[in-house]
Amino acid sequence: MSSDILTKKSIGTAMAGRMIAAAEAKAVELGIPMAISIADESGVQKAFVRMDGAPLLAIQVAVNKAKTAAGFGIPTHVWHDFIKDDAPLALGAPHIDGLVVFGGGYPIKAGDAVIGAIGVSGGHYSDDMKVAEAALAAVS
Repeated sequence: MSSDILTKKSIGTAMAGRMIAAAEAKAVELGIPMAISIADESGVQKAFVRMDGAPLLAIQVAVNKAKTAAGFGIPTHVWHDFIKDDAPLALGAPHIDGLVVFGGGYPIKAGDAVIGAIGVSGGHYSDDMKVAEAALAAVS
């Protein structure tokens, strides 16, 4: 049966590389070394760079931002408004391994399909968002 096999769209290596380059350029412009993770549609890392001087813990945060954005198909900063007034979610979210609820992670879409995600960490989340948005703009 055709319903037994799924066909998925996924980000290619070339696009991931262009996104990394655009993100690095924006981070240099801001003067903030960053960790930048590109994941495929399933949240599996496709490309990664830790710029010289980026904090060590930024690696894990960037990877988790990409996984969160790929897994739910929404930017990570949307989570805060989603959970802030919902006590069960607000109390439960910190216990979900790898879930990030602040800015810097975005899904990468082709039409309505999530084909991957980007996660950026190294500065304040507002700076992480600027770097991720520059990468998205470079491929849209």
